[in-house]
Amino acid sequence: MRAIQITEFGGPEVLTVADLPEPSAGPGHLLIDVSRAGVNYADTHQAENSYLQESALPLVPGGEVVGVADGRRVVALTGTGGYAERAVAPEALAWDVPDAIDDVTALGMIIQGASAWVLLRRSVHLAAGESVVVHAAAGGVGSLAVQLAKAWGAGRVIATASSEEKRALALDLGADVAIDANEPDLRDALVDANGGRRVDVVLEMTGGTVTDQSLRALAPFGRLAFYGMASREEPAAVRPATLLTHSATIAGMWLAHVFQLPGDVMRTALDELFGLAATGRIRVVAGGEYALTDARRAHEDLRARRTTGKLVLDPSR
Repeated sequence: MRAIQITEFGGPEVLTVADLPEPSAGPGHLLIDVSRAGVNYADTHQAENSYLQESALPLVPGGEVVGVADGRRVVALTGTGGYAERAVAPEALAWDVPDAIDDVTALGMIIQGASAWVLLRRSVHLAAGESVVVHAAAGGVGSLAVQLAKAWGAGRVIATASSEEKRALALDLGADVAIDANEPDLRDALVDANGGRRVDVVLEMTGGTVTDQSLRALAPFGRLAFYGMASREEPAAVRPATLLTHSATIAGMWLAHVFQLPGDVMRTALDELFGLAATGRIRVVAGGEYALTDARRAHEDLRARRTTGKLVLDPSR
């Protein structure tokens, strides 16, 4: 079968088309004929071995696929191996896709949608009427977080994005205001966007000074949930006394940890997300479909911030 293989770590240039043996599914696993494979920012870290979980070579990247297994249409988490014509996933990490949900929506929900759901429901415990800052609001997680925050009664949703086009998209998705992510005094810009008041919630995945200034914008008992570091720049260290000064909370969220919680949190999240999508209350922004052979370009576009929404690969091309 055709797949993308990495034999050395690095940037997009290490993604190479290869002809590999078809994988086999052992007990408790499914062999999936992949119709689309999802592309995530985490994949760029996986390619350079800078992700939270260390990678081993040779590697077929890609952690999510949608396709057919045993006559069922499923969306599944594979860990690795997704950038291929066929992939293997544990049965416990595969979920049936309703007929009303297309491939891009299914892939957009399994990691990005579920991440937005967990961030708002469990990491920051969003309450009705609270103000919410969503950084990278035109991205996969951000575009869904904007919509979920509005659907769940946020008082004011403040989006940040790096271009006029992306800010316009955030407003179209329901944000009350959208500001330039590159504002030199981001703290003041966030407070101004909230009518002069400090903000209650920040969803942050950029790192560096964006994190630093977002923390300074928090209201008493404000919460910042950190789920990525796209800039690859560490924020300043936070002293406990700083948290005490504003009764602030900083949370970290890695979606893999939901599987350690009691109950099927992913099933609960996907049921709600698919239901909201089927009734038109939220939508996955289709950010672009690439041929499998163009995986390198997909990573280049993602790292250069030229994309919005959900990117997918078509293994048939």
